[in-house]
Amino acid sequence: MLLRISLIVAIIAALAAGTLSYLEVSDKIPALAKQRDDEKTAKVNEIAAHTKTKTELKKTQGELAQTKQELGDTKAERDKAVARAESQSKRADELNDKLTKVSSERDDAQNQLAQYKASDLTPDQVVKLNKTLKEARLEIEAVNGEKVVLVRTVARLTNELNKYIGPDQFVKLRADLRGKILNVDPKWDFVVLNVGEDQGVLQDGELLVSRSGKLVAKVVVRNVQKDRCIANLVPGWKIGEMTEGDDVSPAHPST
Repeated sequence: MLLRISLIVAIIAALAAGTLSYLEVSDKIPALAKQRDDEKTAKVNEIAAHTKTKTELKKTQGELAQTKQELGDTKAERDKAVARAESQSKRADELNDKLTKVSSERDDAQNQLAQYKASDLTPDQVVKLNKTLKEARLEIEAVNGEKVVLVRTVARLTNELNKYIGPDQFVKLRADLRGKILNVDPKWDFVVLNVGEDQGVLQDGELLVSRSGKLVAKVVVRNVQKDRCIANLVPGWKIGEMTEGDDVSPAHPST
């Protein structure tokens, strides 16, 4: 009987201990579960942030490589423009020297002709001198024509060069440049002007559009032809509607 009572007491004690242990563990389970979930969330966030950082780093490396390539291309174009400008300037100096020489030869021929007219010359000698003088004049005209073309080429190359060494500089046009609008496209805001390369127009040059002395708009040249050009409206400079016959003049005239 005593033994049975002892067993019952022992069983009850064991059940009580188990119940206490279960209660203690059940109190800790939510905290442990929350800690586990927090750690898992932090790890997932860390992995996501790491992945995002790797992606952004890869993108930045790609943009850096592209920027280096574009910088290299820009430097190459700048070097080409510098070389062309130097070549054209050298050619201009050579033409100036040639023109000076030919002018000197023409003056000498004229002086000699005057001297021969004042002396007793044969008709053949006079004819020969006249021929020499005409040839000198033709050569001077040819050199002057080539010089005009060369000056335009140097101006165009200088304009291109400024795009690389001074992108914030304005393209300066001849101060006496004057023209008129031939056609207007109001839908696309571009105009056709009656002045072009022969009159000294340069690409990216800006022109003021006026009517009866009042400013109407400002346009920038996008395409230059021999005796005309095409220009687009400069954003924010549309004061009024442009029409055929409106006057244009340089916004940044050369001194």
